[in-house]
Amino acid sequence: MASITLKNVVKQYHQGKQSLQVIHGVNAEIADGEFIVIVGPSGCGKSTLLRMVAGLEEISGGDIMIGPRVVNQLEPAERDIAMVFQNYALYPHMSVFDNMAYGLKIAKVPVDEIKARVDKAAGILELGHLLERKPRQLSGGQRQRVAMGRAIVRQPQVFLFDEPLSNLDAKLRAQTRLEIQKLHRELGITSLFVTHDQVEAMTLAQRMIVMNAGNMEQFGTPEEVYARPATTFVASFMGAPPMNLLKHAPGVQPGEILGVRPEHLSMGTEGDGWSAQVETTEMLGAERLIYLRIADEGLIVRTHADEAPPAIGSTVKVWSRPEQVHRFNAETGRRIDA
Repeated sequence: MASITLKNVVKQYHQGKQSLQVIHGVNAEIADGEFIVIVGPSGCGKSTLLRMVAGLEEISGGDIMIGPRVVNQLEPAERDIAMVFQNYALYPHMSVFDNMAYGLKIAKVPVDEIKARVDKAAGILELGHLLERKPRQLSGGQRQRVAMGRAIVRQPQVFLFDEPLSNLDAKLRAQTRLEIQKLHRELGITSLFVTHDQVEAMTLAQRMIVMNAGNMEQFGTPEEVYARPATTFVASFMGAPPMNLLKHAPGVQPGEILGVRPEHLSMGTEGDGWSAQVETTEMLGAERLIYLRIADEGLIVRTHADEAPPAIGSTVKVWSRPEQVHRFNAETGRRIDA
């Protein structure tokens, strides 16, 4: 196992005299054994950053260290990493055992050790009864477990996961998340996991890197990122529904944006607070979302489903405790701390 250090990592693409910078000076210290999730929308640079750690993309500036070694110039095979991809990348003509063992055979690992490693990984991933099957005989979740098993048997210093759950349905994604958590607890191998799914990020990460347009917007625990978002982007990206961001509501200072989570808003027919008109409601099982409008801005309130919803078109009062209100600089989007 090993730590990972990113020092002012930059990526540029060149075409003739034109250049496009897609990663803008990322800095991060990842401890030995940590599980880090890189999360952000499509095109934000998260997979590019992962591929640079893997050696599949050259870096344009800065340094990447795995343990004490600067690996900028090392080939992927020399970096002692194992990667799990979105598309599984299994050999269709090989059995599960042979898929998991293939890399070890190429490396000329002794046969007895290969069997021991594959059997151990199969036991961890509950694949022991499937070792003789071909990939076409497996479900999507089973194929992904085989791909993870192939990575485990390598006994690498670092695991790299590139959106490995994207091809699974919602139920299998939830199940496989639990398996990945269990895997990390058992093996303790330093891991980088890329996803666009904030639920995956929040449930898997010990810490997360939130990316936006090639920039690292925030690096922190899920609790830190959710409770104290560093920017309006993080505030709006992490959370479902996202944080309400208001520019023109009463009480918002010039040059500021006010933010408040839907679950931190209270609603009634009387008292102090914003006056808002009810536009619509959504029933979501144990909770209900109330969509309101204050002047020209939308506002979402999260309530319990057993609370009677207000009538569509009615006017209500909305308020929040001061400590649950966030303020951001309207020009930079950065958090303003009191």
